[in-house]
Formats: sequence, structure tokens, C-alpha cells
Amino acid sequence: MIFADILIDGLVRSGVYAMLALGFALVFGVGRVLNLAHTAFFMVASYGIFYFVGIGTGMPLAIVLSSIGVVAVGLLLYKLFLESVREMEATVLIASLASAVLLQELMLLFFGRQYGRVPEVFSGFTRILGVRVGNQELATLALAVLCLVGMWVLLSRTRLGLAIRTSAQDPEVANLMGINVSRVVQVVVALGILLAALAGAAVAPLITVEPHLWMDRLVIVLAAVVLGGLGSLKGSILGAVILAFAEAFVVFLLPGGSYLRTAVAMAIMLGVFLARPEGLFGAGIEEES
Repeated sequence: MIFADILIDGLVRSGVYAMLALGFALVFGVGRVLNLAHTAFFMVASYGIFYFVGIGTGMPLAIVLSSIGVVAVGLLLYKLFLESVREMEATVLIASLASAVLLQELMLLFFGRQYGRVPEVFSGFTRILGVRVGNQELATLALAVLCLVGMWVLLSRTRLGLAIRTSAQDPEVANLMGINVSRVVQVVVALGILLAALAGAAVAPLITVEPHLWMDRLVIVLAAVVLGGLGSLKGSILGAVILAFAEAFVVFLLPGGSYLRTAVAMAIMLGVFLARPEGLFGAGIEEES
């Protein structure tokens, strides 16, 4: 039974972590922006769900409003603090980290230090492999799968996806082909923020919403993209899945495992980094398409 619990929990974690890692890797792969504020958008979206559901808005509308708001805020921060220094990696790291702290402090200002709980929308359980799985967890996993499949279709089957892949491969050639690379990067940043926002919306009913929520998720995202290979989308997703199941094993099998999950993620990342510095997939977006 416990391994069935690990399987279900690992799948749910995999979906959320994969959305976060994919968005982060996409922005880095195309724009070469290591945006450390990425998981802060996840946190803000969770607060958005907490607020809109609290005032009586239904969950579907709450997800839409929260996602739109987070993408708008994220693009504003990108335009103000990151776009002009995009070629200066150290400055981008500092500016994005400062943006994350700014968002954290704004949530503290608006919501105080009390933790928030979003009521479950899908109550009840479904039996899978003899295990009672919460319907809310299944809904979270379904949303994650839908978003990941949607991104795959967008990147591999549309003209926008072709422009994104071309811009990632060679920005100068993309410009000569008439592609506005700067505009493509903005679109990719928006898509990355949207994935983070949807991940926050999907998981909000399953967690305690609080201002420091972004910190441990940032460690997981960084570990996943390094594990998979910086710039590799499929590598980032695989890295997220590996770390998610590692977390599930630690939480279910070790006493006090919930306090060790971040350390385990870092240990796995460092182990792979030492054995294979380029990650599991040392390929860029254009090489994977």
C-alpha cells in the first residue's frame, strides 16, 4: 500500500514541479534569463486563488483572474528590471532575486503573516490501486498534464513554436528571417510566468499558502533544470519527475522526511552534476524539436 501512496504522491508532485521547471527552462533556453523570481509567481498565484476564492469567486474564474494578474505583474517586473540588463547575467540574478523578495514582502503587506488555506473544490476520494486518492489531487494532476501537453503542441506544431525554436537556436538568423526576437523573448517570459501561475493555482488547495512558499520550490526548480541540463526542456521535465519521486520516497519512508526533501534534491543534483556536468540532456531547445 505504501508504494501505491508513493506512486500517487510522486505523480502529483511531478506534475507541479514539471510545470515550474519547464517554464524556467523555457525562459532560459530562449532568453538566456536565469529568473530567480520564477517560483515567486507560483507563490503569488497561490495567494490570488486564496483571495478570489475567499471573496466567493468560483475556482475556474479564480484561476483565470489570478493567472492574468500574475502574468501582468511578471511582465511588468521583466520590463522594468530585467529586459535592459538581459545580457548581464550577474545583474539579472540579483535583479530577479530582488523581485522575488519584493513580491514576498508585498504578500506580507497585503495578507499579513497568517497562513492561508484554500478550500478543496473537488471533495471526496477515488480508489486507485487500492488507495484512496483525493479528487483534488487528481484535478491538480489533470491540470498539470493538460498544461504540459498544451506546451508541447504549442512548441512543436505552431508557427509561434517555430519562432521560439529558431530564436533559441540563433537569434541573428531569426532576425534575418523577419522574426522579432525581442518580442519572442517577451512571449516566452509570459509563457513561463503563466506556467508558474497555473502551477500555483493547481496546488493551492493542497498546501498552506504563505509568503516564503517560493523558496524551497526555487531550490527544486534549480535542481531539476541542472539535473536535466540547462536549456533542455525534456531534461527539465525528467529532472522534475526524478526529484518529485525522490521527495515522495523520503517523505513516506523516512522519519521526519518532510524536513529532508530539499536536502535530498540538492544531493541528487550534486551527484549528477559531478558525474555528468552537462546534465542528463545537455541539449538546447532547438536540438530537441
